[in-house]
Amino acid sequence: MEYRSQRKNVWYPVISNAVLYNGVLPNSLNEPKLNHFELTIELERVLETYGLYETKEELAHRKQVLWKISRLAREWVVKMSFEKNIPPSRAALENCKLYTFGSYRLGVHTKDADIDALLVAPNHIERSDFFTSFIETLKLQPEVKNLRAIEEAYVPVVKFTFENIELDMLFARLSFRNIHRHQSLRDVNILRNLDNRCVRSLNGCRVTDEILQLVPNKFTFRLALMAIKLWAKKREIYSNVLGYLGGISWTMLVAKICQLYPNAASSEIVYNFFLTFSEWPWTRPVLLKEPEDVDLGFEVWDPRVNVQDRFHLMPIITPSYPHQNSTYNVSLSTKTIIQEEIKRGHEITKEIIRGKAVWSKLFERPKFFNKYKHFLVLIASVARKEHQLIWNGLVESKIRFLITNLEKQPAIAVAHTNPNSFIPVHPETGKVQSMWFIGLRLTREKNVQMDLTSEIQSFISAAIYKAVNSNLYKQDMKIVTKHVRKRELNQYLPSRIIKHKKN
Repeated sequence: MEYRSQRKNVWYPVISNAVLYNGVLPNSLNEPKLNHFELTIELERVLETYGLYETKEELAHRKQVLWKISRLAREWVVKMSFEKNIPPSRAALENCKLYTFGSYRLGVHTKDADIDALLVAPNHIERSDFFTSFIETLKLQPEVKNLRAIEEAYVPVVKFTFENIELDMLFARLSFRNIHRHQSLRDVNILRNLDNRCVRSLNGCRVTDEILQLVPNKFTFRLALMAIKLWAKKREIYSNVLGYLGGISWTMLVAKICQLYPNAASSEIVYNFFLTFSEWPWTRPVLLKEPEDVDLGFEVWDPRVNVQDRFHLMPIITPSYPHQNSTYNVSLSTKTIIQEEIKRGHEITKEIIRGKAVWSKLFERPKFFNKYKHFLVLIASVARKEHQLIWNGLVESKIRFLITNLEKQPAIAVAHTNPNSFIPVHPETGKVQSMWFIGLRLTREKNVQMDLTSEIQSFISAAIYKAVNSNLYKQDMKIVTKHVRKRELNQYLPSRIIKHKKN
């Protein structure tokens, strides 16, 4: 069976026997109908209009950037080996390897996407070397801009731009004397004798590679995933840090549908995505495969053993050991919003399949500022521009804790965070400011009394404590919060944002 894509010819392998595919029993083995192929072609055309795809030259540039960084890393490892008194004959041969994961590795990255990369080094290279000596090496490169290290993060990362390509670079050392150029990270035994930070750093690559092994048709999967990721971003529910779903969670949900409908075209996968998850009983976890029975001493998601795992609201479990819930940040409010959006998606895709709607309707932006009568505005301020990026990241990372506390207020039914940050229409003189808006759906509209002093002060204290504890706090870092009614929004935002068009 062939389907001529806008971008390439694609052959669909047909799974004809109702057997377990990678341990998953399909819901349907039906092959696509002609209109499903037509809808898939139209979906791809619509995705093209959003400027998602890179040109061949842009793709080549990304590969060139990765090659340059890989070469730079190898030269650094050789240099470090000499400094650690490795015999010269061996030091000159020391190797490392740069792996990619996330959207780039999956083949679904967009023009403006960053690259997630992992540097794997031999056992004599320490994490402290990476966050000191390698950072200094990067600083010397004229192509490197916006360099910042976040060593205290749950997954320590170095962020920088290389020739206008943004990268998030992790580090892990294996318990080997050398890293072979063909070293696979899928073998669970490479985790032996590693610390938790190395295991967490390796997890992105291991999960990405496992997902690619678990989907029946990679082209069908990639096109459907690009559509779902665009939908989630347009509908403003794409942010792990704010308690929505991040890229890896959306990826696993799409992969699950590909397993359940292995012969379906991408248009069917998108429709079945909304159909399936609009009805999903969320006490039941989404699994791409049964968890491996491995005992290397690392903590895994298991509600039978870990009490806290029983309270996760939308468990989506990574397919590689140590298995983790990728949605532990989801709150009652974000779960409600995600479910509402999935149900909307189901209604629209049902109409698309029937020929009564077009794909662009699925990607219309929500009218967030028309949806609520009450808002909480968070204003993060710094005096120096170079402090803004760090402070914004710290403030944003604590918003989900504020949401959890707001949900405890009897007057608040839903606290809906807009994942975008905004610039005030009238910024304070001498300050660089960013704003986030939380829409409040109240249990009743009249005679509402709310005292949010405790919740707000706890949020501010948590953000400042995080900055101090990470040695990132500066005296000019401030947070102000305000309760704003819908009619007062024009004091903070231009009218084109408050009353923006659908697209």
